[in-house]
Amino acid sequence: MATDDINDTVGIIGFGRFGPVLTRLLTPSYKVLAYDITDITEQARAVGAQPVGWKAVVAAPTIFLAVPIRSFKEVAAKLAPEVKPGATIFDVCSVKVYPTTVMKEHFPPEITTIASHPLFGPDSSQHGFEELPMVMHPVSRRTEVFNDWIRYFEKQGLRVLELTPEEHDRLAARSQGITHFIGRVLTEFGIAATPIDTEGFRDLQLVVEQTCHDSFELFHDLENFNPYTTEMVDTLIRAVEQTKQSILRRK
Repeated sequence: MATDDINDTVGIIGFGRFGPVLTRLLTPSYKVLAYDITDITEQARAVGAQPVGWKAVVAAPTIFLAVPIRSFKEVAAKLAPEVKPGATIFDVCSVKVYPTTVMKEHFPPEITTIASHPLFGPDSSQHGFEELPMVMHPVSRRTEVFNDWIRYFEKQGLRVLELTPEEHDRLAARSQGITHFIGRVLTEFGIAATPIDTEGFRDLQLVVEQTCHDSFELFHDLENFNPYTTEMVDTLIRAVEQTKQSILRRK
């Protein structure tokens, strides 16, 4: 794979909020074909992607599955019999054990499958990709294609971390998972600006803004498809209760 060849083509299946971000990351060296079950013509063209149908996108030599986590298995099953031999398939889900398992089930070893999690979105990448983290793991096998993609993403400024799916999900539950959970809890709480806001309180409001821009569907999938979420939530609730009791004991 020549990552500096402008004629190389990449397909993106699923063009939600992350689709345009992924396009910006890829267009420096690739022609990007975008497919979604909804009409994305305007959004795709606005960021330099070419909106295409299913048959065109599955013919691409590299395909990024950027669909909701809950739809990942269905789309992978549909794609598997149609993908070209020797193709490369990426997932970009916010969890890694689940999509890795699905890819192993549906794609044969001759297809290069790569688990990835770009730890950024429309808000955090609006000023560029410099030093933003991205997790990668070779699912089918480690090949030169995998190494080429690491070099490409690093060339764009990303900081690539290699983690196993289990390591990723364990860490993600206590970082991204807890951040989204707290953001939703604060929304339910009814957090709102006051005339005497401190810097710390404004940071809490920022957490809400950064997490609740995403759909509730993403939040639901992020928590439910991570096998370590239950442990994280139980630990958090115990910590809240212990903190509450420490206050009551001082009365």
